[in-house]
Amino acid sequence: MEFTASQIAGFIGGKIIGDENALITGVSPIESGETGHLSFIAQDRFAHYLETSKCSVIIVSENLLSKDTYAPTIIAVKDAYLSFQVLMNLYQEMQGRKSGIENGASIHETAVIGENVYIGTFTYVSEKAKIGEGSQIYPQVYIGKGVKIGKNCKIDSGARIYDYCIIGDNCVVHSNTVIGGDGFGFQPTPDGFKKIPQLGNVIIEDDVEIGSNCSIDRATIGSTVIGKGTKIDNLIQIAHNVKIGKNNVIAAQAGIAGSTTIGDWNQIGGQVGIVGHIKVGSQVKIQAQSGVNTHVNDKDTVYGSPAISYNDYLRSYVHFRNLPEIVKRINNLENNSKDKTNE
Repeated sequence: MEFTASQIAGFIGGKIIGDENALITGVSPIESGETGHLSFIAQDRFAHYLETSKCSVIIVSENLLSKDTYAPTIIAVKDAYLSFQVLMNLYQEMQGRKSGIENGASIHETAVIGENVYIGTFTYVSEKAKIGEGSQIYPQVYIGKGVKIGKNCKIDSGARIYDYCIIGDNCVVHSNTVIGGDGFGFQPTPDGFKKIPQLGNVIIEDDVEIGSNCSIDRATIGSTVIGKGTKIDNLIQIAHNVKIGKNNVIAAQAGIAGSTTIGDWNQIGGQVGIVGHIKVGSQVKIQAQSGVNTHVNDKDTVYGSPAISYNDYLRSYVHFRNLPEIVKRINNLENNSKDKTNE
């Protein structure tokens, strides 16, 4: 697609500095801009690219502008990052949505398919499954018995959604994620570990996005729940009967053990491990690679393994990294004390 600087400014309510007819045919990172491309600058550390970038048009946060003219055409806005996000969403909408059922898809006669749904080839939709209006189910997806998928969802190739799981509206599930696999439940006996049947399901509320290669296990009984607006990165394990609240963000390779409850608006860093049967409050920040083995209160920031208060960890780490020198000094003090005693 081609757009002029004037058209782009109209989409985001920006002020043009330069040629309003400058033509845009693509986008580039500001570090590797190309002629005919659009980029953005939202932080002071990138402002020098205003003088060196080859991009034809740059969206810039107005507080970063110090001159009246620049080589590229400038679209001045209050927040360049948010404005660029608006453009990307508009562009995605312009790409259009697929609809219809491709050859090779297998849909059980009792399944209910809404209007304007797309189902790709080699996808299997089981009995009594329901897919809401406008949802996009890409090739090679498995949808189990009694599964409910809401409106305007996107399920990418290779995803697996097991029996009776529920996905709300406007959700995204990326490739190779498994929703509703058995929880890790085994009872030790004299003859070995015996499997505990996992009879529950998974409920994904509205506006959730789940990255690729994640596993969200069904509950033993009841439901594993992912709350509205939560965003889950790639390669994450969420165990049976976990309850995650609204608008959480969880970074890659985190793992949450069974029956843990997590509140709302939390930020969980990469490679965080959270033990089972604890409660994490709301508006909590858990730093990357932390191991959480006890309850966490609202608005706490924790770090380390086992995780403690973030500020306490930083103070402790100052001493820990100097531990050899501290031990040496203590030994010297003890030796000096013994020498004085012997005198």
